[in-house]
Amino acid sequence: TYNDLDEAIQIANDTKYGLAGYVIGKDKETLHKVARSIEAGTVEINEAGRKPDLPFGGYKQSGLGREWGDYGIEEFLEVKSIAGYFK
Repeated sequence: TYNDLDEAIQIANDTKYGLAGYVIGKDKETLHKVARSIEAGTVEINEAGRKPDLPFGGYKQSGLGREWGDYGIEEFLEVKSIAGYFK
């Protein structure tokens, strides 16, 4: 149990893992505050469900990097800079 919202967030983040979290409530501003504060790669609000085009991955010891969406594609790309001067 917890006494206030800050303590609830602290309890949620007191783990070495951070793959996903889930927030249920009615007040939109409070729900978004809590979702932003939870140290997890994915946080769902009120049965929102996951979409396959959203990035997926964890924080802390739940992994680095992202799969799916634009972030997932970036892992397969290589960036190259080419500079030249021609007379």
